[in-house]
Amino acid sequence: MVETIVWKQDCVVMIDQRRLPLQEKYVVCRGYRSVIRAIKDLVIRGAPAIGVAGAMGVALAATKIRTNDMARFLARLDAVCKEIAAARPTAVNLVWAVERMRRLAKDGGNQDVAHVRARLVAEAKEILNEDIAINKILGHHGQKLLRDGSRVLTHCNAGALATGGYGTALGVVRAAVETGKRIEVFADETRPFLQGARLTAWELDRSGIPVTLITDNAAGHIMRAGLIDAVIVGADRIAANGAPWIFPSKAAKRFPLRNGIQKR
Repeated sequence: MVETIVWKQDCVVMIDQRRLPLQEKYVVCRGYRSVIRAIKDLVIRGAPAIGVAGAMGVALAATKIRTNDMARFLARLDAVCKEIAAARPTAVNLVWAVERMRRLAKDGGNQDVAHVRARLVAEAKEILNEDIAINKILGHHGQKLLRDGSRVLTHCNAGALATGGYGTALGVVRAAVETGKRIEVFADETRPFLQGARLTAWELDRSGIPVTLITDNAAGHIMRAGLIDAVIVGADRIAANGAPWIFPSKAAKRFPLRNGIQKR
């Protein structure tokens, strides 16, 4: 399994997704502003992975704030949280994770600063572990929909690289393979940034899962030819009823939501 992001003793280490698939390089962030740059520069991408990065950025900042006065510590940490949350406002996981860290620090206000620092570091690690655990559960349930020998089409990258380390859409594929099923993946290149070509194909190949890279234009053709048994993709937002949440737009006004699904 690809380790997208990990916490080290005094830094955060993440794989540099801009360099894939030609180079497997890692970026070491020793301060929270380095984490912000990594998010903005697409060193790390994917809403779940960005959320983990945000939490670790807050924890990293907490270890660098040199004061034992709780009021000053919380004031400084609150400013840091605002900076990190603004790094990618559209990534809901980022705002959620940063707010979770901020609340934890605030709720620990009757403790000493050293104790709160330790709790923040532990919480950032827990957010990473929770993400991987949730993805594995999702994959376990989703793989039941795939039979042995299934050919799966996917778009963009919703794998380990987009999460804490297991994957959502590709997590379903990964879980199916782990149960012994033979799964073949067709990955769209995903223009214009080629997340499918650069990331999904690399990730699957690295995991030993058969993958065929296709152009975006070829997806309809291979589906019509009967070469695809299932299509699995990621979504930024999922409604309570399990349907993708769609941003309001002119198209949404023309084709209103019914039962959480956009009808045309």
